[in-house]
Parts: sequence; C-alpha cells; structure tokens
Amino acid sequence: AQSVFGNLYVLGKLECLAGLRGDDGNPLFIRGDDNLKSFEMEKVILYLGETSRKTNIDVFLGGEHQIAIECKLTETEIGTCSRPRMQRNEPNYDAEFCDGRYCRQRNRAARCSLTQIGVKYWRYIPEFFKWNPSVDHDPCPLNNTYQLVRNVLSAGLRHKEGEETESVHAEGHAVLVCDERNPQFRDGGEGWQAYLDTKNALKNPS
Repeated sequence: AQSVFGNLYVLGKLECLAGLRGDDGNPLFIRGDDNLKSFEMEKVILYLGETSRKTNIDVFLGGEHQIAIECKLTETEIGTCSRPRMQRNEPNYDAEFCDGRYCRQRNRAARCSLTQIGVKYWRYIPEFFKWNPSVDHDPCPLNNTYQLVRNVLSAGLRHKEGEETESVHAEGHAVLVCDERNPQFRDGGEGWQAYLDTKNALKNPS
C-alpha cells in the first residue's frame, strides 16, 4: 500500500490511477477531483461503534464518492470475525464467544456478539447487503467476509462533524487489490471466495 499508493501521493501522481476501471466498467480509484484532495492511508473509522480494534482502511479516498481500498498484496487471507476465534483464557470469552452462527447464543439478546456490545455492523448491513438481520444464519455470513464488509460500510456511510449519527451515503465503493499469483486470491482460494461472497450479497454489486 505504501509502495504503490503512498509513493503516487507523495509524488503528486495519484491521477495516474484515473484510467483504471473495475469489473463494472466504472473508474476504480478516482471518481472526482475531490478524491485526489482527500487521500488518507491507515484511516481509522470512528462511526461503526467499535470500542477496540477499530476498522482501519489501508487507503481511503474521501469526497462526494468515498472509496475504501484494501490491499492484499502479501497476505494470504481476508480478515475474519474475531469472536469465533476467541480462546477460553480471554477475559470476555464467556460473554462474547460465538460458534460461527448468526443466532442468539449464551443468553445474549442480540444474534451477533458484536451487536450485543454496541457495534453497528448489522444496523447498516441491510442498507447494502441482501442478508436479513432478523433471521438466523448458519454459518454467519459475516464470518469469512468480515474485513470486506467493514470496508463496504466504511465507504457507504458518512459521518459529518456536528451530526449526532452517521448517515447512509449512496455514493461509494470498496476495492480489493490483490496479487493474481497468490493462490488464495484465485478461483478456489479462500480470499477469492470471500470476495465473491461479499460482492454477490451486495444489493448494488458496483
């Protein structure tokens, strides 16, 4: 992310990305001059209700059309939900462990362990995805798509200073940058499957 996007930014050449287009034929990285003026790396997202381990976007282009870019050029996987990976020796294990299903567990009122502690993913998922938050899912659709879903929410939500809550913003998209030589991001790989599961669940695939 630093070698490619960071260098282009420092050299004032982000506009070189303007000609690249995504699967839907639309510009992938630049949708307007305001994107060039609102470049951030390692952008911490503050509007998803996360108290710890806040969503951190590799490259974020703000403006009227927000673009959240996830770079997977050396990693072998997409980040998954942490709750099914909790260990018994962790202090919040009894209250927050999840077995990978989206259903009420351990006497929680909410189907999602993260929703129970105030995280807002499932509040906004219905705005962007076909997943129904009012029914059980086995497995939870967020388990393996976790990191990409957070990127979509980061691009699709907007929080303006002075406003009490964030708002859904129709103009935005998320980008996954990966190395086609990485078997995990080719057909049959777990990273590629997470990408497909995320994209296929979108109400608006673009």
